[in-house]
Amino acid sequence: MLTNSYIYIRKLRFHAFHGVEAQERLTGNDYELGLRMQVDVSKAMTSDDVADTVNYAEVYALAKQEMATASNLLEHVAGRIGEAVISRWPAISTVEVDLIKLNPPMGGECSGAGVHLHLINDKTVSP
Repeated sequence: MLTNSYIYIRKLRFHAFHGVEAQERLTGNDYELGLRMQVDVSKAMTSDDVADTVNYAEVYALAKQEMATASNLLEHVAGRIGEAVISRWPAISTVEVDLIKLNPPMGGECSGAGVHLHLINDKTVSP
């Protein structure tokens, strides 16, 4: 049985050192990360085996590793996270990455600024 299913992880929190400004690279900022991965979970529905699905703890470990590598742009960090997830789980057909800088240095108050990426695994797309 094929399913149109998604696995998601919401509101992962990190303190990291991304940004264009030198001060951002020095003091860092707080970030919130969300992931939504489209993957067939029908095998896991019957097997009850984590090997048949996407392991949340492994996704977190990949995200943590990428968040620890400083970059100028959130687009770059989010892209690396999405690509790492697809590389680890080739059965994922799409991954959506939301990465929000919670206190952006923009001269005004806001609850965050960030990016939303929708990556498509071209290896799962039929020609």
